[in-house]
Amino acid sequence: MDNILLRRGVPTAVQKSLRILLCVAGLVLLFTFYTWGISQNPRGFYLDESATAYNAYLVSRTGAGEFGPRFPLLFQQFAVSNATYTNPLAIYLMAIVFRFVPPSVSVARMSAAFWMFAACLLLGVLAKRISRDSKIGIIVAGTALLTPWFFELGRLVFDAHLSVFTVVVFLLAAYRVQSKEMWGWRDIAMVAGALALVTYGYFAGRALAPLCALGLLLLATTTRRLLGVIKIWLAYGLTLVPLVLFDHSHPGVVTKRLHEVSYIRPGVPWKETAYEFVRRYLEDQSLTALLMTGDYHPRHHVQGSGGVILFATFVLAMIGLWLIIARRRWREPWWRFIVYGLGVSILPSAITNEPFHEVRLMAYPVFLLVLTIPALEWLLAPAQAKQSSWSRPIKLGFVGILLAATVAQAIDFQLTFRRKGPERVNEFDVPYKAAYDAAVAQPQRPIYLENGMWGPAYMDAYWYATVEGRPISEFVRLPDGAKPPAGAIVLSSNSECQNCQAIQKSGCYLLYKAK
Repeated sequence: MDNILLRRGVPTAVQKSLRILLCVAGLVLLFTFYTWGISQNPRGFYLDESATAYNAYLVSRTGAGEFGPRFPLLFQQFAVSNATYTNPLAIYLMAIVFRFVPPSVSVARMSAAFWMFAACLLLGVLAKRISRDSKIGIIVAGTALLTPWFFELGRLVFDAHLSVFTVVVFLLAAYRVQSKEMWGWRDIAMVAGALALVTYGYFAGRALAPLCALGLLLLATTTRRLLGVIKIWLAYGLTLVPLVLFDHSHPGVVTKRLHEVSYIRPGVPWKETAYEFVRRYLEDQSLTALLMTGDYHPRHHVQGSGGVILFATFVLAMIGLWLIIARRRWREPWWRFIVYGLGVSILPSAITNEPFHEVRLMAYPVFLLVLTIPALEWLLAPAQAKQSSWSRPIKLGFVGILLAATVAQAIDFQLTFRRKGPERVNEFDVPYKAAYDAAVAQPQRPIYLENGMWGPAYMDAYWYATVEGRPISEFVRLPDGAKPPAGAIVLSSNSECQNCQAIQKSGCYLLYKAK
């Protein structure tokens, strides 16, 4: 039978198994290259990363974070008077990893990188489904993996690293239903669930997900589809009930972060707010930041490594946008929805104070990459009778140039990232580890942790103690404004101290003995 199948070109069970094994091995090898050097670049572990990883570890052991009940909807991040809350999805997913693997900086960062890696591959899956061309799927996935924006933020243990994955999952679900006339409850549940992932994945998702839900109206080309959109809204609304109840029991918590970073405040004249919004919206589309400088935060982007989107990607995206408009592909519901998505993806950043904030703009490059699909379809389309004999070779040559430019710019970025990335010392609390090591080398216990002008750095101590298997009981966190007892060993995030004996200063952190 196997010989007959082979003669007919039908793969046998052994051949299928071998192909699967080769694919898995290839993906593992690709992920290994993608995460190469992740434990040392960036060096250190930023305060917010420590909070995410430490809470994930606690959840893996007890089901509860540092504060509050088991399996909370939002996690309080730090023990400070003006506490902030973070979204739960990244913490719960990392908790699953820590349930089976001992916590470490490498494991935490590789866990974050995995979701960005998966998002890039899923973008390729989406491109293949839209174009029905495996080559285009491979090009889009490869381009996403080489995109500096995704690569850099995918190495950080913020909840933002999940935002790309959740947006791509939503686009996959939306594309699946838009190809059907009748939307069953399974389809509705998939889209509503994907919207919920966007909402609970990151702070910006609370603004983006409702806008994406509204944009589904662009897919409602029939009465049946309109009813399907309404059903999605109802199902999505049910997923927001826990958030509404949480806001009722914790007034102001859900919108607290927005009030801290936004210019939209009660009492500000609407004309002033509207002017600022337009200015910020245009500012976030800056081609200088997009293609040449990137985010001004060194934590988000290595300064001097160029832009965050590759030039060739941007060229293809603009060709795709031109084709949608000039070739009237905007008549297709899907491409109307993508253009709408591109526009609203900027809003979560445009309503905040900081210009071109990559973390709040994480959905923007997703839609830019999706826009490269119609361009690749046009450039790689088979020759037609109407075309001149030289048209297709020119298009293929142009694609070759763009792909070569993509690889060349990606290599240049990687070389700069490998060289300059480890230089980001203060941005990732590198000096704190030296002060911590000096503190635990002292024979005296407990070690008092003082929060100073450089933030609630006690969290870094908790995380490093967790990694080392050291009991947290060896540390005492001082309440804000409290003084340590005389003779106590204190690890402080203040640069200076009064009435004390300095033991070691490391960057902006100080280890001292209280008098």
